[in-house]
Amino acid sequence: MHSFARLRGLIPSTRTISAISTRPIRLFPRPLPSSYPRRPFTSSPLIMAAITVHSTLKPGPPVPFVPKEEGAISWYACGPTVYDLSHLGHARNYVSTDIIRRILMHYFDYKVNFVMNYTDVDDKIIIKARRKRLLELEKEKPYTPEQIHDLIFKAFQAYTKSLPLLAPQDAAPLDEKNYEERKQAAYGVVLAGGPLVPETKPGDAEAKVKMHLNNMDAAAEALKNGSGLDAAEDVLLPYLDSLYKETIDTSDQTIFTDLTKTMEKAFADDMEALNVLPPDVITRVTEYVPQIVAFVEQITQKGFAYEADGSVYFDIGAFEKAGNTYARLRPESKNDTALQEEGEGSLSTALGGKKRSGDFALWKKSKPGEPYWPSPWGAGRPGWHIECSVMASDKLGEQMDIHSGGIDLAFPHHDNELAQSEAYFHDCCKGEHTWVKYFLHMGHLSIAGSKMSKSLKNFQTIQDALASTYTARNMRIVFLLSRWNDGVEISPDMRKQADNWETTLDNFFTNIKARLSEVDASSGIKDLSLSEDAGARGLLEDFEQAKKDLDAALRNSFDTPTAMQVLLKLVRNANIYMNSSNPNVQALESVARWVTKIVGIFGLDASAQPPYDGLGWSSATASNKANVDPQTAVKPYAAVFNQVKQEVAALGLSGNESIKSLLEQQNPDSEFAELEKSGEKDAEKLALPFIRATSKLRDELRATISSGVALDPKVKQAVLALSDRIRDYDLTDLGVQLDDRVDGPSLVKFVPASKLIQAREEKAALLAEKARQKEEARKAKEKAEQEKWEKAKLSPQDMFKSDAKYTEFDADGLPTKLADGNEVPKSQAKKLKKEWEKQKKLHEEYLAKFGSA
Repeated sequence: MHSFARLRGLIPSTRTISAISTRPIRLFPRPLPSSYPRRPFTSSPLIMAAITVHSTLKPGPPVPFVPKEEGAISWYACGPTVYDLSHLGHARNYVSTDIIRRILMHYFDYKVNFVMNYTDVDDKIIIKARRKRLLELEKEKPYTPEQIHDLIFKAFQAYTKSLPLLAPQDAAPLDEKNYEERKQAAYGVVLAGGPLVPETKPGDAEAKVKMHLNNMDAAAEALKNGSGLDAAEDVLLPYLDSLYKETIDTSDQTIFTDLTKTMEKAFADDMEALNVLPPDVITRVTEYVPQIVAFVEQITQKGFAYEADGSVYFDIGAFEKAGNTYARLRPESKNDTALQEEGEGSLSTALGGKKRSGDFALWKKSKPGEPYWPSPWGAGRPGWHIECSVMASDKLGEQMDIHSGGIDLAFPHHDNELAQSEAYFHDCCKGEHTWVKYFLHMGHLSIAGSKMSKSLKNFQTIQDALASTYTARNMRIVFLLSRWNDGVEISPDMRKQADNWETTLDNFFTNIKARLSEVDASSGIKDLSLSEDAGARGLLEDFEQAKKDLDAALRNSFDTPTAMQVLLKLVRNANIYMNSSNPNVQALESVARWVTKIVGIFGLDASAQPPYDGLGWSSATASNKANVDPQTAVKPYAAVFNQVKQEVAALGLSGNESIKSLLEQQNPDSEFAELEKSGEKDAEKLALPFIRATSKLRDELRATISSGVALDPKVKQAVLALSDRIRDYDLTDLGVQLDDRVDGPSLVKFVPASKLIQAREEKAALLAEKARQKEEARKAKEKAEQEKWEKAKLSPQDMFKSDAKYTEFDADGLPTKLADGNEVPKSQAKKLKKEWEKQKKLHEEYLAKFGSA
């Protein structure tokens, strides 16, 4: 590496930028045949570019990424506020963070020290825990149904403060009877998907209105049917809190810690389910209160904070006067009062003594009903922003490489973190301190135009999503297909794109493993020469280009959407080549192993571990099959083989020498014993001897039918039925798919049994539907035929005589006069004549078919 490049900080050292794509990759894991000309396809060295990254500290294009220590990265990530279950918006943040972390660790070979906190002291936690406790106490009271109704009604009316249009001053009092009408009149436009303000786009404000209305809906229904306190919980909780919050004894903090510990475990379980790597270090606010007090004291001593009525506030004016910059991440939001108030928390609005509105709390005086700790300023609790400054500085020192979090935290949380931390480390002789080198903010996940959030209640929890809508792999693919720092709007098109990407790779891995198993079984490796194989050379050229393109994408601020398209293009090219005549399986295997490595790095296989040198990924829905007891693993496969063997022998096809030979000579138990002896633990490999033996017997049954040999019809039917059952039921139920081929043995593929069974059931349902439609068509045709001949019975001479519109007829039965005595008009007579002729022809057909009877 050129020394000037390192001096300028444009690119990391050789050690820190070593990447998979720059290492020689052995394209052919198996030994090549001696006849193969020694002109190997090796990876050409890449000119290694710098890693660049989008940092919110430096708006604009990505900047070169140069950690302060060669080969190592210090990283602090803002963790969750543990007061409720995590939703898909959290998944977006933490999965995207995990993807970048994995790329840095397992692609670029950095050693990453990843620190994350749990916020277990916060206004939202206090409110949630306190209200939960108050509701529990209320339920213990001996209320009559009338008293319960009265309590809910008072809460119902109090809640209208959140929806002022429901109860204008000149209107009659709101109750459950007039609620629906008033709701539609006040907010019908919003409920129909429109905006609160005409000619604007719906967003968070409209989502909040819908959330409040949902709460009111539940309470109104509870008032109507007397369903009790639980049904009206969302309007009761704030009402009870307004009445009794100061009565809660907070000297016993278990009412808060019981909630936070439960939610912390739920979050950790969610992250494990999403295959998010655990942090190297976890910190909690409740474990850092003495350090927080000391941190605030030093900021105060340096003149960047002041005490007011038991609280301590950061002095933005003094900070800026000392030559520091405030709101470096979001300067445009510096004077946004709404964001400032949201950052302070809903319980802090009554705190007074600020010099200016933008100053924020480092330490909050605790009011009755809130947890508290001792401090030089009296009983209080930490402000929200100070916790991360203290914990991150404690673990990573006065400067870290990366700080990350959701984009909604940029202001005021992260801007305030930066300010107070740089104030703490401020040295007037050294100028402005840099606490964070690179700030990474993950984009929002939105739904119907508004961000997904707990406060708006427009979210789907991670638990629910994984139980109903997503797999962990599918969700991660959705995020990989979007840039980590861009917003993501979940849409059907995005889900379809992710599903198609996953299916393409899943099928590729399945097919290449089937081809490799086939080569192993046939010992045909010696015939796979590349000397005349232009297709293989073309594939390997595509492979080399894919490695370069993927490397460039990941160096460009971890551009995973481009990387995902690189993988997809390479796999599609490999699929085209795989379907050509006699493809080189070794070339395909080299591609598949590299793709496996990259998807492993991206975290798309929960069963894989670095260095991701396997082939393919495990089923997204099945548990890992590796490392099982061999005898247990093969038991169902051996049972199927033995059953099929008995049934084939019972068919009486002993005259067929091929079948006779297979019945006598196949010994999958012996092959399995050799694998077990070798220490093989992979369930699929252990099962292959029994599956192949079963498949060969079935192939011979199919060959017997297609050979034209005369068979008793009953025997032929039995052979066909057994052949289909083996494929569609015996092996399908074990997660084995047989692809029948005209010019060769069936191809054995391992596919999740649930997927195969679902496909079988869908096929059966489709056939049943076709049969139903065919039967309905038959009945309709039969009915039409009956109606036709019933109509044909009538003689044309009699067809109009029962019609009261006519009174006189000619010799053929055609009407001549109308009921009013007038002659039938010529135009009408002409039309009646055509109908008469048509009936005459139909009647003659009837007589010809059925006779005069």
